[in-house]
Amino acid sequence: GSSPLGAASAWMQTEDPETGAAAQRDPDTMDTFVDSSWYFLRFLSPGDATQAFDPAQAARWAPVDFYIGGVEHAILHLLYARFITKALYDMGHLDFTEPFSSLINQGMVILNGAKMSKSKGNLVLFQEELDAHGADALRVALAFAGPVEDDKDWADVSTTGATKFLSRALRVAHDVSSDPDVIWAEGDPALRRVTHRLLADAPGLVEQTKFNVVVARLMELVNATRKAIDSGPGAADPAVREAAEATAMILDLFAPHVAEEMWEVLGYDGFVGLVTWRQADPMLLVEDSVTTVVQIDGKVRATLDVSARIDAAELERLARADARIVKALGDREVVRAVVRPPKVVSFSTR
Repeated sequence: GSSPLGAASAWMQTEDPETGAAAQRDPDTMDTFVDSSWYFLRFLSPGDATQAFDPAQAARWAPVDFYIGGVEHAILHLLYARFITKALYDMGHLDFTEPFSSLINQGMVILNGAKMSKSKGNLVLFQEELDAHGADALRVALAFAGPVEDDKDWADVSTTGATKFLSRALRVAHDVSSDPDVIWAEGDPALRRVTHRLLADAPGLVEQTKFNVVVARLMELVNATRKAIDSGPGAADPAVREAAEATAMILDLFAPHVAEEMWEVLGYDGFVGLVTWRQADPMLLVEDSVTTVVQIDGKVRATLDVSARIDAAELERLARADARIVKALGDREVVRAVVRPPKVVSFSTR
């Protein structure tokens, strides 16, 4: 119930300078944010009983790359942490003046449009959510609800939906019937492209804290894998195993318990969280086909699936020959055709 300074009894006992009466000093005069304003330095050498932190370790590891906290927490704590760091720099204990290289203010979880408050009684009891759905589902639901920096209304946080997604991912792992040493390059090219686009994009999305986008892309990959198993090349296809393994690796960021179970089901020992993410194959990132939008006088009348390398003349020929375009044109004359392969064909008529 007292700060460590309160144990210094010789210092605590003093006398009133005006009356000479016995008195005690107050050891609790610093805000709690001040008390915790240098914890990140202690983390670097927690077992050192001779000093608060090892300057050599601070020079090696600090400053911290990202500071993530709510606005209310970050304002005071960040202020004190910066003050302490600058003071320690002036004293020669640190070689940097800013404790954190980047700041991200996370949004709050609100309920029915209002900030949750004990005094208002409008609270969601996370323990009840944990008991009902588990920690993995709660993390996935919160990550998927929106960008880190945005407030999230609890009405948009679907732990039930997250639970169903995790169940689908786990079923995919159970359905994989190929061996771990299968050759992925022999797998279904379409599914492999979905997998490798995620492998290429996920690191950047994580660095940008776009966790909701990563979860959405994981859902797309799981759905594509499910389709490949049920109505495509089948559970034994090497691309299905590759997709399931990539899912487990990336899903570990949000749902470590499910990801570890998937990794074990897929036949591996050790922790998937310690496995380095695989590199995307550049050849699989090249789109074989794209969707072209065909407009007549500014209105979309058709879409075409064409080669990504189609030239303007061929694209215009396909657009003019499409039955939907022929019908929409009727007796009108095309006076101008703007062709931007492979994305857009726009006809102007009279």
